[in-house]
Amino acid sequence: MELRVVSGEVSVVDTTVIAGVLADLEPLPGSEVVGDVDEALVASSGFEGKEGQVLSVPHPDAETLILVGLGEAPGFKELRAASGTAARKVKTGRAVTLLAASGIDGATRAVVEGSVLGAYQYRTYKTDGEPLDLSELELVDGDADALAEAEALATATNLARDWVNTPARDKSPSALAESIAAAVSEAGVTTEIWDRSRIEEESLGGVLGVAAGSDRDPVVLKMTYEPANPQAHLALVGKGITFDSGGLSIKPAASMEEMKDDMSGAAVVSAAIAAIATIGLPVKVSCIAPLTDNAIGGDATRPGDVLRPVDGPTIEVLNTDAEGRLILADGLGLVKALEPDLTVDVATLTGAARVALGDKIAAVFASDDEVAESVLQAASVAGETFWQMPLHKEYRKQIDSDIADIKNISGTRYGGAIIAALFLAEYAGDGPWAHLDIAGPARGRETSGEHVKGASGVGVRTLVELARSLGEAG
Repeated sequence: MELRVVSGEVSVVDTTVIAGVLADLEPLPGSEVVGDVDEALVASSGFEGKEGQVLSVPHPDAETLILVGLGEAPGFKELRAASGTAARKVKTGRAVTLLAASGIDGATRAVVEGSVLGAYQYRTYKTDGEPLDLSELELVDGDADALAEAEALATATNLARDWVNTPARDKSPSALAESIAAAVSEAGVTTEIWDRSRIEEESLGGVLGVAAGSDRDPVVLKMTYEPANPQAHLALVGKGITFDSGGLSIKPAASMEEMKDDMSGAAVVSAAIAAIATIGLPVKVSCIAPLTDNAIGGDATRPGDVLRPVDGPTIEVLNTDAEGRLILADGLGLVKALEPDLTVDVATLTGAARVALGDKIAAVFASDDEVAESVLQAASVAGETFWQMPLHKEYRKQIDSDIADIKNISGTRYGGAIIAALFLAEYAGDGPWAHLDIAGPARGRETSGEHVKGASGVGVRTLVELARSLGEAG
């Protein structure tokens, strides 16, 4: 989608105009063109300007006028959602939106993010049906600087969506690594792709243990963005299970249907470093994405086997379906040696987090409340929903092992997300660290506003805002 800011007299002939309507059919500031609409037609449709409502009506000057309801006191989130809804309703290649002229704080960013995210489609494997028509969007009285940054954020989020939506057959660890490396390199990020021999040389026992059952070799993707005079150093680690069968502790068939999503953490951190580099934030970012299948093969890790990660406790594997934490142990061990100011790992780690918080809220565990608050503040600015969960240290004894230093699951079904976070804490080191469990919202269950059914890319914009705050504090 081509985006641009326009001002003054704008031609709307043969195009679509998007206007905002408040409750009781009052026009949103900047959308006074609503007054030219046939009131009887609007009334007969049931459209009242309520949040989430949308209506296409004739207009004397334009091809179509799309009215989007914003409710009584709309803010950034409402404007973003309305823009996403409107983008899917456009039937002309070009559209003009009046929503950026609303005076709402962050209006341009909301309109750009909403439009780009809401118009997202993954059509690589579609042989019929038509793509959305909207290819050009003009923002009346928008902010050009805000547009450029918002476009970078939304484009990065859609990039993560593409990687996650790709079927597992077509994203082997090596293919995914090459795709990510090509994309982030364009943004100025340097990359290294470690093959099996390099992984063995680095003694990444967690990655090798999970990969043992697959005939597709594991890969570790290392990415670095280093601007001139960085004000801080952020380390990111993303879980990259390209397909999760559960290993020998095999999943039920229904639980495997979405397991191409299990590399969402790797997609999110990779897209985030690309966005940070594109925007040019004054923060060094070191990013590790271990990529592997968790498959069933003759040499697959068996329950009761012991793995040695690159650093930290040895691990007794009692359940091979608790594999994400095993590769993250290696990823965290690698970035710990770099001594960053803050480490964040992102993973679709536990069904327990989804049980606790549902499909629309991600969990935050942190080394302390100050780190958790910095993540929550970044998420608030990004417009993503996270919730702090307790890193309850009394539960740590539940993963003591009889034959190794630690085991990868506890003996109880309760508190699984906390147990997983406590496991990761063993490898994160003593510095500031946060663990984002995005198992619930990594996949959208419905299309609404800027959200589209399928991979969500949740976490990309939060990580960018977190990097921004680090740069400002530094």
